[in-house]
Amino acid sequence: MRLPHYLEDILRQETIIKNIAQKYYRKKTFLYLGRGLHYPIALEGALKLKEISYINAEGYAAGEMKHGPIALVDEDTPVIILAPQDAYYDKVISNLEEIRAREGIVIAIGTEGDTRLSKLVTSLITFPKRSDNIMPILMAIPVQLIAYYIALKKGTDIDQPRNLAKSVTVE
Repeated sequence: MRLPHYLEDILRQETIIKNIAQKYYRKKTFLYLGRGLHYPIALEGALKLKEISYINAEGYAAGEMKHGPIALVDEDTPVIILAPQDAYYDKVISNLEEIRAREGIVIAIGTEGDTRLSKLVTSLITFPKRSDNIMPILMAIPVQLIAYYIALKKGTDIDQPRNLAKSVTVE
């Protein structure tokens, strides 16, 4: 019953999300990282960005970052990292520091009031701490909105993505 109110917390961040889209819509590649229940959300964010903006994007389990994706990180690579204050928080911060060491652009989605995270990132989207089981649902919204606003900025047809129109409009 509280979920709609929780979603409103995220929608209050819409201006920040639009600014992120404005700043990075010309980038050629994005990486998305998440741990635990947030790994599938990283995959979802990358998928949505590819589908509607035609930007190369890959989602990875943050724990696997050193096994390949780290090679792609440089000063021209936005990395969207899901970093709520949960059981994986310290490990995610370690991943984030690895990205910063390679001058990657860090866009984090985290917990409101997290001053440690805010000092380490280029851009930050936050919302209040909720149950660990509901956080992935909430985190899905900003990753989808990032894709949406980047696609709008690029002028792509969001409602009928090329090569996907039939799969999203026909059962």
